[in-house]
Amino acid sequence: MKPRTPIAPFALLIFFSSSITYCFAGNVTYDSRSLIINGRRELIISAAIHYPRSVPGMWPGLVQKAKEGGVNTIESYVFWNGHELSPGKYYFGGRFNLVKFIKIIQQARMYMILRIGPFVAAEYNYGGIPVWLHYIPGTVFRNDTEPFKYHMQKFMTLIVDMMKREKLFASQGGPIILAQVENEYGYYESFYGEGGKRYALWAAKMAVAQNIGVPWIMCQQFDTPDPVINTCNSFYCDQFTPHSPSMPKIWTENWPGWFKTFGGRDPHRPSEDIAFSVARFFQKGGSVHNYYMYHGGTNFGRTAGGPFITTSYDYEAPIDEYGLPRNPKWGHLKELHGAIKLCEHALLNGERSNLSLGSSQEADVYADSSGACAAFLANMDDKNDKTVVFRNVSYHLPAWSVSILPDCKKVVFNTANVRAQSSTVEMVPENLQPSEASPDNGSKGLKWEVFKEIAGIWGEADFVKSGFVDHINTTKDTTDYLWYTTSIIVNENEEFLKNGSRPVLLIESKGHALHAFANQELQGSASGNGTHPPFKYKNPISLKAGKNEIALLSMTVGLQNAGPFYEWVGAGITSVKITGFNSGTLDLSTYSWTYKIGLQGEHLGIYNPGYRNNINWVSTMEPPKNQPLTWYKAVVKQPPGDEPIGLDMLKMGKGLAWLNGEEIGRYWPRKSRKSSPHDECVQECDYRGKFNPDKCITGCGEPSQRWYHIPRSWFKPSENILVIFEEKGGDPTKITFSIRKISGKFAFVSLNENDCAIEQSEANIGLCPQCNLRNL
Repeated sequence: MKPRTPIAPFALLIFFSSSITYCFAGNVTYDSRSLIINGRRELIISAAIHYPRSVPGMWPGLVQKAKEGGVNTIESYVFWNGHELSPGKYYFGGRFNLVKFIKIIQQARMYMILRIGPFVAAEYNYGGIPVWLHYIPGTVFRNDTEPFKYHMQKFMTLIVDMMKREKLFASQGGPIILAQVENEYGYYESFYGEGGKRYALWAAKMAVAQNIGVPWIMCQQFDTPDPVINTCNSFYCDQFTPHSPSMPKIWTENWPGWFKTFGGRDPHRPSEDIAFSVARFFQKGGSVHNYYMYHGGTNFGRTAGGPFITTSYDYEAPIDEYGLPRNPKWGHLKELHGAIKLCEHALLNGERSNLSLGSSQEADVYADSSGACAAFLANMDDKNDKTVVFRNVSYHLPAWSVSILPDCKKVVFNTANVRAQSSTVEMVPENLQPSEASPDNGSKGLKWEVFKEIAGIWGEADFVKSGFVDHINTTKDTTDYLWYTTSIIVNENEEFLKNGSRPVLLIESKGHALHAFANQELQGSASGNGTHPPFKYKNPISLKAGKNEIALLSMTVGLQNAGPFYEWVGAGITSVKITGFNSGTLDLSTYSWTYKIGLQGEHLGIYNPGYRNNINWVSTMEPPKNQPLTWYKAVVKQPPGDEPIGLDMLKMGKGLAWLNGEEIGRYWPRKSRKSSPHDECVQECDYRGKFNPDKCITGCGEPSQRWYHIPRSWFKPSENILVIFEEKGGDPTKITFSIRKISGKFAFVSLNENDCAIEQSEANIGLCPQCNLRNL
């Protein structure tokens, strides 16, 4: 093993314990080097935390863990479709209490980047734009159409006025130092022609006219008009340059992981590569950096987009879905942030010079007249370690790494040298226990109540039509479910009735999933996937002589969240045929179809605790197993302790879950499948070389999601009502809670030259009183 250049042991992380330089008042401007806050250039390390993807009870802890991780800024989108439920009807409560979220950031003495958008993409349903807007005549999303611009400006002005009223912009003494209009429009502008160009210009001018007193940004927008700053989103942004030399280099989205889809693999981005990308960004003059995501959270309810995005939005972020630090990633990046902050003065005020140290090795040096000097030594070779000479001293550089020298002499951090301990995650099962207040018929077991949906039309039909309608245009996303039903007459002389064979049902759909029933019996299921939502169904069907009821339950699994003209992408059945008749193939596509939107249980709201309608619930100690279209309800105890809770749905099929009326989300323990012949899982990820989402995948043949986060704040001391809607069939007796336990601490920084030991752990963010170091 080659000897490594020793890393100067000192209190890298001293500034996290107490000392962000944030002040609560002042002007925010910028120059080519950085944002200028209160007349002082500042280096921004930001963490994306989306308020609707966690709950208010988690917000203070998430913000504090980010701060302890060396972050001085929190970033979030504003989620339009969660706030404007119908035109002019607004909601800012619960998970959508934006003002409360920002004030928690303010109380933590941190900055805020508010990405108002209001288009967000973000793997969020419909990209965060309300579905109702699509049905206003003349509307084309993100284009120069008056209805869209009217409603977009109205909502943005509402948010801006709300922030002004609460004095939350930095110009008013608040934490918001940047605001964003639109999002990644540069990818799609050309698809809209001249209307796209006009729209982008209009959006920028409209935002600037809001007069908020802080700069506006547009990420991945290549033609932003001054003074709006264009920014970078990518796995690597060191080579990015803003379109104007007077603007700072801003990285709005550095992806430390990736999202998951139902049926997809589990992507991982190594800590070493993330640290490499961040160090390279600051090495090359960057000054504002944001992790997307730092805490991904949960797509509660039906908020996941995609389609096929999982309910978990963990993103393999430094803080996991449950709000716990993910080590070594969190700890390694914490050390990185400490090293970068020690370079802040030189980075923002010194002159930069670049030195070649080899074919794929270089140094960037920042120095000013006061003597401040910081250096970054990089080895971009993705296979070989190198020893380089810098200022007459030899330095060992591991492959694909950056060494940081805050004094241009001693290495305090190398991106490939992970000293943070790995944490071990365990989901400890906890059986569902009956609440003391739940009905008890003398047994100590859990009592269930069961309600079975009708396969097909319940109540009055919504309408009857020859042929097929688009699923999304019919439901308008008020539900995932749409019933298509018809009937056929089978002659008793059909050969398949005599020989015991079965005809074959053939269905084509634009997406996303489907269950097929004949005479109330489930015949089979099919679905698309995250890369190709359309699908074909081919399965034998059981028919009898005489009249046969065909009921097809079409399902969406989140709506499109990005792309040109994405709001026009449809879903639902386009063709139905049955082969195997004496006369050949029976084409049902032109038949008269009866439609029903949603489920009876949804319509009645039987998942709400206050539900009082007279419905035929059946009480039992032994709930039916493998029964489709079944609602299950149980009154359960809260699991003991205070650790985070997941709901283990491994033995269930597909459906929705609620606790005390709160929407846990879609569950679907669908096993991961290959998306290409080269899509292979790895035992160990090589961090060296450029990352992509398919580089380090695991979970081959395993459920893409097994556990579903239930925030502790959703539980009551007793009488917790758990409701499950199961579409295909599963074993509810195998449902358990799981307590998420993490062991392992963040590694400590070793002795410095003055024998000052500083241990940094989740429980101990220490300060060495003997060390005379700058309080950052």
